[in-house]
Amino acid sequence: MKRPTLLIALVALVAAAGAAWLLWGGKGANSTTQQAVSGPYTVQFSADQPRIGGNTFAVAVAGPAPEAVTVAPVMAQMGHAFAPVPAGPDGPGRFRAADVGLPMAGQWEITVSLRGPGGPAQVVFPVLVK
Repeated sequence: MKRPTLLIALVALVAAAGAAWLLWGGKGANSTTQQAVSGPYTVQFSADQPRIGGNTFAVAVAGPAPEAVTVAPVMAQMGHAFAPVPAGPDGPGRFRAADVGLPMAGQWEITVSLRGPGGPAQVVFPVLVK
């Protein structure tokens, strides 16, 4: 009788720990880093805890060095589309777009546009704002 009770307690503990990690996992819980390829560019997009209001997005680009990088938020379900925000250089192959406004919670799509010697390219990254 002790063995089934111990097993049930262990399963309950693991389930509680998993739920706590998902709900209160700290900084990494609502952070996102994604990667995609478009033409000669490999683009890595990072958003640390996307939230309502101003956000900072990091973009790393492998391939030909782009001359310009922008990020443009769109929430298709609500008909929101905002003007592209320029991402400034943040080191070799790295760019940062600051104060990108996301006015409401929900599923957003961030379009990263590149212009450079490899030609123009766009990559869309989903971002969930809670």
